Amino acid sequence: MTKITANHLGRAAFVYIRQSTADQLLHNPESRRRQYGLADRARQLGWTTVEVIDDDLGRSGGGIHRPGFERLLAAICEGRVGAVFAIEASRLARNGRDWHTLIEFCGLVGTIIVDEDGIYDPRHPNDRLLLGMKGTMSELELSLFRQRSHEALKQKARRGALFLGVAAGYAKAGRDRIEKDPDQRVQDALKLVFSKFAEFQSVRQVHVWLRDEGIALPVKSHKAAEGRCIVWKLPLYNTVHNILTNPIHAGAYAFGRTTSKVSVENGRKRVKRGLRRPLAEWDVLLKDQHEGYISWSAFEQNQRVIADNATGKGATVRGAVRRGGLLLAGVLRCGHCGRKMYVSYGGKAGRYYCRGALVNHGTERCISFGGLRADHAVGAEVLRVLKPLGIDAAVNALQAQAGETSAVQRQLELALQQARFEASHSRRQYDAVDPANRLVASELERRWNEALQVAQRIEGEIAGLEASKQAPLGEKERQHLMQLGSDLELAWSHPAATAATRKRILRAALHEIVVRIEGDHVEMVVHWQGGDHTALKLKKNTVGKHRWTIPEDTLSLIRELARQMPDRQIARLLNRVGKPTGRGNGWIEARVRSFRSHHGIAAYREGEWTERGEMTLEAVAQIMDVSVMTALRMIQRGVIKGRQLCKGAPWVIKAEDAAAYRAQNAPQHPLSADPAQQTFAFQ
Repeated sequence: MTKITANHLGRAAFVYIRQSTADQLLHNPESRRRQYGLADRARQLGWTTVEVIDDDLGRSGGGIHRPGFERLLAAICEGRVGAVFAIEASRLARNGRDWHTLIEFCGLVGTIIVDEDGIYDPRHPNDRLLLGMKGTMSELELSLFRQRSHEALKQKARRGALFLGVAAGYAKAGRDRIEKDPDQRVQDALKLVFSKFAEFQSVRQVHVWLRDEGIALPVKSHKAAEGRCIVWKLPLYNTVHNILTNPIHAGAYAFGRTTSKVSVENGRKRVKRGLRRPLAEWDVLLKDQHEGYISWSAFEQNQRVIADNATGKGATVRGAVRRGGLLLAGVLRCGHCGRKMYVSYGGKAGRYYCRGALVNHGTERCISFGGLRADHAVGAEVLRVLKPLGIDAAVNALQAQAGETSAVQRQLELALQQARFEASHSRRQYDAVDPANRLVASELERRWNEALQVAQRIEGEIAGLEASKQAPLGEKERQHLMQLGSDLELAWSHPAATAATRKRILRAALHEIVVRIEGDHVEMVVHWQGGDHTALKLKKNTVGKHRWTIPEDTLSLIRELARQMPDRQIARLLNRVGKPTGRGNGWIEARVRSFRSHHGIAAYREGEWTERGEMTLEAVAQIMDVSVMTALRMIQRGVIKGRQLCKGAPWVIKAEDAAAYRAQNAPQHPLSADPAQQTFAFQ
């Protein structure tokens, strides 16, 4: 008692109250009452001004931000505190830094520390030593408790018997075992999530589909008023993601999937919890521990797909199927630098390019090439390989068409069963109560009405689904679908087949494609999912060439024809021999004229044949005084030399060749003495 002086009593007494967790606040009220009781003890010791600091209730003393403790230190430094009351040292601090800081400040301003065991003056060496030992023992005690509890938890986890919480879809069966939730609606909802992910190959697409169809998923509720129970909610993205990435649904027990990271910010310890660890770093992984919704191999495949879709995490992955016309986005890898190739769109066409060297090293761009020709070549190769599987795909499509609606309807029917049970349960409760007890009967009546409204709403949704259900495929549609299955090329080019559908087909068959550019060729090595490889070689478009460019043979033909006939006749001839324009259209005079102008080809002039010393077949026949068919047979037999650019084009004969033949084969005497005699031309 001699340690309490008038100076101490002239200042205020501060009572510091703290409990570490919210669970202690809820279930340990006696400890809190003991701490508040210290205010009465302070008054008994002579203090008239007592201030209680309880800002840190529910906060740990392990070094995190504590506004109440900081307010206490500020008051001590200002000299307003005569004594600090706490039931034990661990309430003031759980680490040596805060504890010794408090002792140092109290010693500087002459503040004493009072607990249930005694009164301590930090200015006295013995009391300071005792306070230091108390703080050290408190810190050691906390460390021992933590170590023992953690080792016990790990020991139980190694046996696969530690269940701090059970995911939706499972229920505890005893203290160290779990089993599938007996609620059939819960099981069907989880199976639907996994089946839709196998179809869409994207967590986001599964989430969007569930929201569009209005399908709720089971979620564990941890509210104190409700306890641990299942509630049904429209899914969030995290809900779907957690279902697909939790190994418990694959029948495996896992412990240590997350970790904590401790850092120091502004002189305070900061703890970030829930950081995910790679599968190889999990503390415990026991497979086949209980019945799963999917197999472990399917779970691993799902994780690979999710990882491949995570383009926003800086990894070199191929990503999910996205919008865009090019089909090989995400599956191409540069064969020169090994980096992933990207897609750029300009106008209607797109290109694949690698910019890894430019971004990482500041050097020139690696490679780039047009996408249409590559897409066509890879698509044709995939169709060739998958052609034997076309019939199976058609059969699966028929089954999927029937199962798409049935899955949604099944969920609604299960929800209706549960709603009707809730309504029946509410009715039984209402019937069991005394009608005169209106305080209870009115509340039960309200619950009954709400349950009936929920059941009525679900019945309306089922009726709407039945009304909007598409009629089953008729025999004609089934035959058409089977025809598409037998002819995959027809299905691939069908107007209803979107680019996203083609991309999913390619990704199902391909692992990746390694591309190199050697000279004017694009060399591609196709890596199939089964491990096989196929080499493809494509010719690059040279500068100035594009997909609308006509072939070289057509260009050469037009150059030659322009020296023999006008544009109108050239257009007729090209259409007759089946030579379309670059866009697949027929030729007209204006298109021939535009083509000549673009390629610098001169127009046909009258008299060109004479200037070059060339004659047509008709002119040669007239000079030789024979029929056109006779002159043609003479050319075919090699009697006279002539050339023809293509079928239907005019024959070109040198005038000197025709003159030489006529001179050698001129008649030695006249055919008739009568100068009026005419020649009869046979056809």
